[in-house]
Amino acid sequence: MELYYSFSVLIVLASIFSYLNIRYLKLPSTIGVMLIAMFVSTALVILGNIYPALLRDFSEILKDVNFTEVVMGAMLNFLLFAGAIHVNLGDLREQKLPVIIFSSVSVVISTFAIGSIFFYVLPYLSINLPLIYCLLFGALISPTDPIAVLGILKDAKVPKSLETKVAGESLFNDGVAVVVFAVILKLTQGADIDITFQYVAWLFIKEAFGGLLLGAFLGVSAAKFMRKVDDYKVSVLITLSVVMGGYLVARGLHISGPLTMVSAGLVLGNYGDRIHAMTPTTSDYLNKFWELIDEILNAILFLFIGFELLLIPKVIDYWAVGVVAIMVVLMGRFLSIFIPAKMIPFNEKFDMPTIRILVWGGLRGGVSIALALSIGGGPYKELIIAITYFVVVFSIVVQGLTIGNLANRTLPKEMQ
Repeated sequence: MELYYSFSVLIVLASIFSYLNIRYLKLPSTIGVMLIAMFVSTALVILGNIYPALLRDFSEILKDVNFTEVVMGAMLNFLLFAGAIHVNLGDLREQKLPVIIFSSVSVVISTFAIGSIFFYVLPYLSINLPLIYCLLFGALISPTDPIAVLGILKDAKVPKSLETKVAGESLFNDGVAVVVFAVILKLTQGADIDITFQYVAWLFIKEAFGGLLLGAFLGVSAAKFMRKVDDYKVSVLITLSVVMGGYLVARGLHISGPLTMVSAGLVLGNYGDRIHAMTPTTSDYLNKFWELIDEILNAILFLFIGFELLLIPKVIDYWAVGVVAIMVVLMGRFLSIFIPAKMIPFNEKFDMPTIRILVWGGLRGGVSIALALSIGGGPYKELIIAITYFVVVFSIVVQGLTIGNLANRTLPKEMQ
């Protein structure tokens, strides 16, 4: 029951913070909820010095919830499916080469660029972090967060082609990111693993392509089952079973759960009507149900991110390295976009204004924090979690609030 009580408190807080944001702050919901949660966290820390029991009790609620498992094993699947089901596959197909390159090659470039730069910069701050841990940070911070990107791009007025590139990249880069992160994490733990090209390539193929194939199978199967009984209640239950049961199958087969959800959502969202021939009523209920799930879980997730501040002792001590980490991550993001954009012959030319938008639109979010928290105990875990938190907060608040204005200022009017 303790987990139920914890989620009850979080749901109540998410509803209150969402109301306060809509009523007073009028920011994008994800940003507003997170900022209010951070403000409350700071207030709790201050009050905790006077009433220690208050801070201790609230921190216990957060500790009862395994953030990594909740995000990577539950929320991410629902949010990815809800996001993918509303993505136009035709738009995605037009941008397929940039999406494929930015969600694979760019993740690898970013991992090694961030890790290498960070390794050489940290000694100037009197911090010695081994190269392998710098690369681990590079791996967990490189994937753009689909939840943050899809949530904030809804409110940012960027060109459709750019929105598709950024959103598509964020949906598909988890496969590469998880493989790279898992391999480096095992190396930091001293595990004796095969890091040959053949092994890593097979791991990626199994993780990524296995997830995409399973998701496509689930999407087509669900649509065919839904065709037999055109009932919106049953259709909603079937889509829920795709997400929840599909994740269990993906986990059992050791393939990418997130990519399974993306693939299933894309198939149902784009071909479900043709395979299933839904009535307008069924289609309307399905869309509204998943929009509601998307809004509720987004509010809870960014509430989590705001309250994670309570679980980082003396976070203010890391402000200097946090600022450096923000600049290093932006530099790594720039290199990961600029190098492929100039070396690969894409159908459309990537000029500097477009590259700037792609760099600034690469938001980090709950996935990076979840990966950082999944690192086992060690002398460097607190540092990595703290700098990850700084980067994520800057990314969501500063980049998220300014991406629309940046696009309006830097892109030609015909592209806006």
